[in-house]
Parts: sequence; structure tokens; C-alpha cells
Amino acid sequence: MSTSMPERSFTIGVDYGTNSVRALVVDTADGAEIGTAVWNYATGTAGVWLDPKDPHLARQHPQDYIDGFLHAVRDALLEAAGTPGFSIDRVVGIGVDTTGSTPIPVDADGLALGLRPEFASNLDALAWLWKDHTGAFEAVEITEKARAGGFPYLEKCGGVYSSEWFWSKILHCARVAPEVFAAAHSWVEMQDYIPGWLTGNQRPDRVPRGICAAGHKAMYHRDWGGLPSKAFLATLDPRVAELRDRLYSDTVAVDTAAGTLLPWIAREVGLPDGILVAVGAFDAHLGAIGSGIKPGTLVKIMGTSTCDIMVGDISTPDIPGVCGVVPGSVIPGMIGVEAGQSAVGDLFNWPASLSGQSHGDLNREAEMLAPGESGLIALDWNNGNRTILVDQLLSGLLVGQTLYTSMPEIYRAMIEATAYGTRMIIERIEEFGVPVQEIVVCGGIAEKSPLTMQIYADVCNRPFKTSRSAQTCALGSAVAASVVAGAHASFGEAVDAMTGVKDRVFAPNPAAVAVYERLFQLYRQLHDAFGRKAHPDAMYNVMKDLIAIRKEATA
Repeated sequence: MSTSMPERSFTIGVDYGTNSVRALVVDTADGAEIGTAVWNYATGTAGVWLDPKDPHLARQHPQDYIDGFLHAVRDALLEAAGTPGFSIDRVVGIGVDTTGSTPIPVDADGLALGLRPEFASNLDALAWLWKDHTGAFEAVEITEKARAGGFPYLEKCGGVYSSEWFWSKILHCARVAPEVFAAAHSWVEMQDYIPGWLTGNQRPDRVPRGICAAGHKAMYHRDWGGLPSKAFLATLDPRVAELRDRLYSDTVAVDTAAGTLLPWIAREVGLPDGILVAVGAFDAHLGAIGSGIKPGTLVKIMGTSTCDIMVGDISTPDIPGVCGVVPGSVIPGMIGVEAGQSAVGDLFNWPASLSGQSHGDLNREAEMLAPGESGLIALDWNNGNRTILVDQLLSGLLVGQTLYTSMPEIYRAMIEATAYGTRMIIERIEEFGVPVQEIVVCGGIAEKSPLTMQIYADVCNRPFKTSRSAQTCALGSAVAASVVAGAHASFGEAVDAMTGVKDRVFAPNPAAVAVYERLFQLYRQLHDAFGRKAHPDAMYNVMKDLIAIRKEATA
């Protein structure tokens, strides 16, 4: 008697980053990555639309999202075609992850305003990228009014609202670009816009809204009936209160299908009709899934910025200063915890771009330095502080320079600064009773810079592991697609089958740990003096006064 093996199936993960779109074709049986392609955004500066008069502005053009999907998925499928056993007829699902919070103003049909001719070059009508901090003062206002009015909306997002998030960007748009705000029937997060476009469920009243963006960035929680009340929003701006009725009331997790791929898109990329598309989520949260997240594991997704993700059960407490404690935002049925740093890869790129040296050269020279040899210490706030201060009006600081300070020394100081910031996050999470038993790092930096991983292990005095996949966000999206399509019965089963870590573990070096313990105490001293208003040695005003003076000078 013979038994036939089950037919192989494949899913596609599509990862929308800050500068490019990546598509990954994955075997659902074991997570083997058989086809990949990257398409760099064609517009803006490396995909980001900037304003030289305002360093806090960062937008993207929605046309890049459409072109990126078509190019990257088509090319990834062409590469996968060379794998024995692969067939496009065996592709069963597509998953999508994006940056966030990246809200997009849309018309009543769900079309991004930036795709309409009259708004094509209007920066305020484009997608408001996660790293756009133009709503910093609105974020402060949201925090202050929520606290003063006794509203509960900050409880699940760390106690402080951020300029990186949904409401601060929308409120800022209403004030600086009223014509765009008036033309926008609604606003849709990029993580929801892409699946809506792919499935034809693009209208604001039909597009499935993912709990990931809603819970972490838009103060959505079922404890208070979903989004913040119109009464609260009216204290910010009556126009924003009116917008609430044109947003959403229900959310879903990534184990839900957004619909099936539109036939014309399927034909364009070379797929059959009827393929399921999963509801979207943020890159970090699906990157955590692609890294094998489970209770007790902290996953660091390191890219231009860094997100730290954990999951826990219903007993997971609210944690001040993190970016959210949200049911179902990572793995359905579990509580998702998000923290992070606003600049990591971007911060390393700063000395590289100033010096014209490659990251490889700077890494090699920085690796020759002993801990503490440069005499430098830095604060990692060149793009603000995401966790635990949640203050995007903080800025970078480098202390200890001499006339002989070299660029490799500065480069290493930037790496060390982000490692100190990581330790602050770990200590805050554990302070509130959530044990960090294992750390897994993923992303390009983890792949390319052993020096960075070793410094992190030494500063935190903990082993650091790296994900088996170099493309964990796209892999996590493919995992979600495998659950939605029925290739796996649960996320636990899919994660066990499709993810893993590498054999190499970066263990702490005791001699380096001792030096970094001393340096970390200096970092904490600077962190508290410049970042905490109530600190006895507070220099809280310095960075904010500098921003105010710059604004006056450039007005």
C-alpha cells in the first residue's frame, strides 16, 4: 500500500521598507526561501520625499508602493521558477508588512490623494512616513490633553503619545494643509492600504483594518470602545472629531484574509487567480514572527530604526514608555509588546556619509578599538527618542571629542550608544515584570556587522542570537499567509516549521562587560539629564531651545 506525500505549497511575503520593497517566495514546509527580489523606490531621495527647510518631514509617494509590488513580486517569482517542485499554481497566499505609522490620506473611493493629478507633488497629500516628526508639538498636545481630561487612551501606548504615530500626523495636516485635510475622505495606514488595493477592498468603509497599527499607533482598544471618543478628539480639533466617523470601528489580526488577489494584478505578476491576501501588519511585528518569537523572547528588528518586540499572555502589564501593549498585534491570541529606537542604521550611516568611508571600512577600523579607548560617549537621539522617553524633540549628543578624534571612533560610539539605548529598554520591560530570557536579532545590521552584535552582547551582558533568515519581515509575512491559506493550522505550528536561529551566538566578553558597565552609567547620567524634565540636574531645555532657535533662523 502506498501513500502519497502532500503537495508542496508556497507563500509570498512582501516587505515594504523605508527605501525599497522586497518580495520573498517561501516553501511553507520548512521556510526555505526560493525566490527574492528588491525594488528600490523610484521617487524622492532613496524613496523618501524631503523638505530642506524642515528636517522633521519625511513622506513617500503611493505610486512607489504599487510599482514596487508589481516589480518585486514578478522578479521573485521568476527566480523561484528555477527551484525543482515549484509551480505558480502552488502559491496559496500573500502576506504584507509595511513601515508604520505611515498614514495615507485617501478619497471616498480609497484612492490615495497623491495618485490624483492635482495632489501628485503636494508633500502633505503623500504618505506620511513613520520617520516624519512634523507633528511633534501635536503629540505633546495629545499627551497633555489626554492626561488633563482623565482619558485612558495613553494606558496601552506607554503613557506618552509620539509624533511618529497616527493622530499627531493627522492633526498636524489639518493645521498646516487644510486643503489636503478637507480633500481626504479618510486616512488609511499603509499596512491596510496595500492589502486593500491588492484585493479591491480599497474603499475606507471596506478595507480591513489591522489591530497592529490601530492598537500601537492610533490608541485603539476595546476597553474604551475602539478609537478615542469624538469628545476627546474635539478637544484637539473639531475637524478631527468629525473624521472619526469616517475611519473604522472594528479591527482584525493577521490570521484574517483581506480578500483574494485582483485578477489583473495576478496576471501582471504571473500568478493564478484566487490567491488569498492576509491582513497587513507592521514590519517589526511580522519580523518578530519571522524570527521565531515566543513568550520570553525579545526580538530586535534592526534597520534604519529598531523595534523591540515581545509577546505574552493576558497578564502582561502596561509598561510606561513603550510603544504599546496590544492584544493580537503580533500573534493572534497573545499580547504584543513593542518598544524601539528611532535611529539605528540611520545613525551608523551618518558618520559614513560625512566621511565618505564605507560601512565595511569603518567597521574594520572600529573593531580594532578597545572598549573605552576613544574616550567618547553618545546619546542615540539624532532622530528623537522612541522608548522610553518618547520625545522626538530630543536630539543627538557626542561627548569627549578632541582634536584627534577619528571617524571610526565616532562610528563605534554610535554603535555603543544604540546598545546603551537597548539596555535601557530591556531594563524598563523587566522592571514591570516581563522577563527577557532570550534575545534574537534580525535585519541587515545583524547580518553584516558582527562588531555591532558583540558590542550589544557586552553592553547588555547577555547572549545575542541572530535569526536564520536575513529577510525576517518578508518571511513573517509569508508565515502569516501560510496560516490564512490553511497551509498551517496555527501560528505556533507555522513558526516552528518555517523559522529558526543561526548556530553562532554572540556571548558577552567579561573584560568588555566591565568597561561598558562604567560607560553605561555615564550614558544613563546624560540620558536623564537631557531627557527628563524633573531630573535634579536637568538640561531638558537645551535640545528643545536649539530646535526653537533653528526654526526662527530658517523661518
